[in-house]
Amino acid sequence: MKKIYPLVAVACLALGCEQKQQKTVPETAPVALGEPDRTTLPIKEPARALYKELDARQVKAPARFDVKAPNGAPNVVVILIDDMGFGASGSFGGPIEMPTLAKLASNGVSYNRFHTTSLCSPTRVALLTGYNHHSNNAGSIMETATAFPGNNGVRPQSITPMAEVLRQNGFSTAAFGKYHETPPWEISVSGSLDRWPTHSGFDKFYGFIGGETNQWAPLVYDGTAQVELPHDPNYHFTTDMTNNAISWVRFQQALTPEKPFFVYFATGATHAPHHVPKEWIDKYKGKFDQGWDKMREETLERQKKLGIVPSGTKLAPKPKDIKDWASLSADEKKIFSRQMETYAGFGAHTDYEIGRLVSAIEDLGELDNTLIFYIVGDNGASAEGSMNGLFNEMTYFNQVPETVQDMLKHYDEWGSANTYPHYAAGWAVAMNAPFTWTKQVASDFGGTRNGMVAHWPAGIKSKGEIRTQFAHVIDIAPTVFEACHIPAPKSVNGIQQDPVEGTSLLCTFDDAAARERHTVQYFEMFGNRAVYADGWVARTIHRPAWQFKPDHTLTEDVWELYNTSEDFSLADNVAGQNAEKLKSMQDLFMKEAEHYHVLPIDDRLVERTDAKLVDRPTVMDGRTTLTLGEGMKGMGVDVFINTRNTSYTITADVEVGANGNGVIVCQGGRFGGFSFYIKKGKPAFTYNYLGLESYTVGAPQVLKPGKHTLIYEFKRAENKPGAGGTGMLSVDGTKAGENNIAKTQPGIFSVDDLADVGTDDGTPVTDYAGASKFNGKVAKVTIETKE
Repeated sequence: MKKIYPLVAVACLALGCEQKQQKTVPETAPVALGEPDRTTLPIKEPARALYKELDARQVKAPARFDVKAPNGAPNVVVILIDDMGFGASGSFGGPIEMPTLAKLASNGVSYNRFHTTSLCSPTRVALLTGYNHHSNNAGSIMETATAFPGNNGVRPQSITPMAEVLRQNGFSTAAFGKYHETPPWEISVSGSLDRWPTHSGFDKFYGFIGGETNQWAPLVYDGTAQVELPHDPNYHFTTDMTNNAISWVRFQQALTPEKPFFVYFATGATHAPHHVPKEWIDKYKGKFDQGWDKMREETLERQKKLGIVPSGTKLAPKPKDIKDWASLSADEKKIFSRQMETYAGFGAHTDYEIGRLVSAIEDLGELDNTLIFYIVGDNGASAEGSMNGLFNEMTYFNQVPETVQDMLKHYDEWGSANTYPHYAAGWAVAMNAPFTWTKQVASDFGGTRNGMVAHWPAGIKSKGEIRTQFAHVIDIAPTVFEACHIPAPKSVNGIQQDPVEGTSLLCTFDDAAARERHTVQYFEMFGNRAVYADGWVARTIHRPAWQFKPDHTLTEDVWELYNTSEDFSLADNVAGQNAEKLKSMQDLFMKEAEHYHVLPIDDRLVERTDAKLVDRPTVMDGRTTLTLGEGMKGMGVDVFINTRNTSYTITADVEVGANGNGVIVCQGGRFGGFSFYIKKGKPAFTYNYLGLESYTVGAPQVLKPGKHTLIYEFKRAENKPGAGGTGMLSVDGTKAGENNIAKTQPGIFSVDDLADVGTDDGTPVTDYAGASKFNGKVAKVTIETKE
């Protein structure tokens, strides 16, 4: 059945586009005769009739109850790029060619004052619900959740995700790529599964659950089941997720062409690790040799010519910690340029894959009535690569510095499966031009302002125009609801819902002069905080992303004031001339912070990764012993027993044949981890320190066929994080090997190379002389920590 396109102008007028921002979605018109009441979900089915007639042939059957989407509701596709700043893409003045984004922008509208939360998980929960991140209890990423409301990582029952609202209103729904909204302690067979994608409104999910993934060897789920990836040397996750998205859309439209679909397409790119086929890197060879300072200037000039920023916009000051490009050595310039070439290729490759999805929708004849939001970043570009960039991003999380000389050894393979790279913070600042700061800094537009394009030929008459109204990621859900003629529900499963906190952007689609409705918005992340109100921004920079601790306390923070109506880039602090205005804005922040569960603020970073310290649950919950068996794999940090910064023993009961080989138990992978295994019949244990050094304890004798008890024991030398120690191996009660383990990782091994029994999925911790899958039998493995 051919879809009937909605009358956007009528809907816009009905909802009052000229009104100021409000904290509730406007009341919808009375329910039309024969239309279901969509304010209460699930939509109530009619009472079942009672019959006295004996013969069914003598009675007409009632109409089948079937919830359908409102007549003319468009398909909806929300595309979200990861870690891409305002000044990165060509459509917003940056150096990265993204023709799909450009094509959609030329046939739609672009927003130059659209904002995110400055970090992954918080932006995503806000995007997919229409509520602020603290309202969703996602004040930070899930891995740093605490016990306080606003930060506990568990979405409240009074907030229902947009996908679930659409699904219960007759849409098919699917999510592909990065999710990062599931609490880490719920990522196991024990659940709860309530906050997995397929229990949060999505009929289909294909992607990864954590904050990042190795694009060459990702940990992928289909629904809640881990996927065994093909052994294909050309495999890349962005291509894989795109293939799956295209397949799903085609399948859904073949079976139910009259049914609208909602696709959430959230790439792991361009988050570190920056992994991309070499031919995409080569496209940018030499294009960043001028350095980040010149790149910022060039980007601002392009932004002015495109009308993305006002002509009088200044380049905001560069952070004092970022070196001038001219002062760098030849080696520094060489490796830093390579880092940016890789990142740019990564971005261009991602846009290409998005283009394949858009083309598939067009081939189906559905592009005209598909509302696409292409959001160019879930926060500003990331400065977590620190001053020099990283060969292995895990060194950042373990606070281990890398030298330029170390990175130069990997110059030719940068971006390949042999690296886990990130770029230097100077490039992050450049990719956020014309602003100063970066991801994690919620108090600067460099951390929160991202380009966004809306494309909907049947619903947007304007073509290639720029919209300047202040907007926030929480505005996407109410815009979708209005475009689809679906009210935000008042009750779901008998639970009263909180009023939606975002405001619809629909009235801006065809009216560049539409009055700004989102007039107040707070920002906060790890103590970096600000508030926007009617063109003014008051803020304080509490901690740059490359520092692990702030320079001063929350009460000692110095506040600044900016008039964004005259100062697009936040270049001129006018607090000194407007003390009364600054005070009123500070008071407004505290009012908003109290209302949205921002208080109390927890500005700790490293400490918040310690679940025990911040009262965050884990599956282990302080246990010192864990017994495992074959088939148990994909166990994350909050699910697996913690062997970091402690002494421990691994006892394995195994049965082997004449040529025993493979992994007994492991955690991590190529860029950090440990593995207890048998290689060519000989038991061994390898500790891989951040992909930089490896230490192996091996037995000299081949195991005889039969049952054996193998024990690895680590005794650390000092009671301090990252301490080394002695590793000892015994076979059937007899000592078989000993070696010094000089260093251990104080922090995580990996986000997605997790703990496995009987195999080593993802990247290998070490060489196993063949497949990692154990060719014998693992009866049980017991890990016991000693301290």
